[in-house]
Amino acid sequence: MDRRSLLKLSAGVGALQLIPGLVLAQQGGTFKIGSLTPVTGAGSPYGPGMQQMIRAAVDEVNAAGGAGGAKLELFLEDTQTKPEAAVLAAKKLIEVNKVQAILGTWSSGVTLAVMPLTEAAGIIQMNTSGAPAISALDTKDLVWRYQATNDRFGQAFAVICQKRGFKRPATMAFNNASGLGNTQGFTKAWEAAGGKVVAHVTYEPNRPSYRSELQKILDAKPDVIVTGSYLPDSTIILREWFQSGVPVQWVMPGWATGPDLVKALGAEVVQGLISVDSVSNEKSKSFENYNSLYTKAMGKSGLSNVYAAMTYDMVIVLALAMEAAGPGATVEQINAKIRDIGNPPGKEVFTFAEGKALLAQKQKIDYQGASSKLDFDKFGDVTPDFGVYVYEKGELVRKDVVSIPAGA
Repeated sequence: MDRRSLLKLSAGVGALQLIPGLVLAQQGGTFKIGSLTPVTGAGSPYGPGMQQMIRAAVDEVNAAGGAGGAKLELFLEDTQTKPEAAVLAAKKLIEVNKVQAILGTWSSGVTLAVMPLTEAAGIIQMNTSGAPAISALDTKDLVWRYQATNDRFGQAFAVICQKRGFKRPATMAFNNASGLGNTQGFTKAWEAAGGKVVAHVTYEPNRPSYRSELQKILDAKPDVIVTGSYLPDSTIILREWFQSGVPVQWVMPGWATGPDLVKALGAEVVQGLISVDSVSNEKSKSFENYNSLYTKAMGKSGLSNVYAAMTYDMVIVLALAMEAAGPGATVEQINAKIRDIGNPPGKEVFTFAEGKALLAQKQKIDYQGASSKLDFDKFGDVTPDFGVYVYEKGELVRKDVVSIPAGA
């Protein structure tokens, strides 16, 4: 999204600042949360599960007596994976529902469009987006990222390509903050290690064909193409590549792959494609709890939706911060407790009830999330590990796990 579009979408933000009481915390024994996830659009393979896990975590907190003397009240909206729709939904959550936190925005374009609204209203925003610009634009420290930045994804792509012996990478990026962040992060890491990227193409959304962009890449004779892409455009690009008959390897972010890609193209087309995504904190008790809830709600393993693990953690972290801030705390006071309950030092806890009990005893806690350890840096970002998956006979098979040092 360019600056002009972002300003247009954020029109009317100043009026929000005049609405009284937006930065007040729980009133009347409730704290209002807005779920803003991609139930439809490009993020729809993940959004319904993300929404369900926000709901499940809210129920879990309320069943344990609430947080900070308040019960959580939930309002649900769909971003449609479109910035324009997300802005309208966010304005409804803020102006009509009077929420004090918005959780679950997925694509970077959506998060960047919503951020001016949440910042103006003085409320907490939690997302699963990767664009580095999110960190830079978070001027009030109210934005918390549960996904790795696109820079770190790019670094992981570079490590994977080096380990697999590729020498002539090229990149293709969807023209938005997320797509460009992926490939720019890769290029920076690859060149820092002495390598050269042989070609780069930025392409526009909603095109029926990408043959010309693809041909430009193939003319450079790469041995691997690294993308910053989404499922709809990846489907078109891979179909046209397969029709070309030119042999080359592909490395794609996990949100651009998955079962729907195989359904659209067939196992033969995707055979050998490398998919990279964040890996949940799979050996933790918090993941075990989340996985049980996800399986019950969605009928499949929680391993299939790392973003749902992130949204589950969002509610638990918020609730523990509310508990740490105490009854009657403002949103600002609650926000200030997020690093306190999520980062070391402190006794490791894996559920809201466990953390609430220790906080009642004035003990320091360190919540270990279902999605990652959730050690928030100065930007409110975390650094999950990355799973490396390869398509074999239409199924993604994990081959490796790559770690990128925090702050790298």
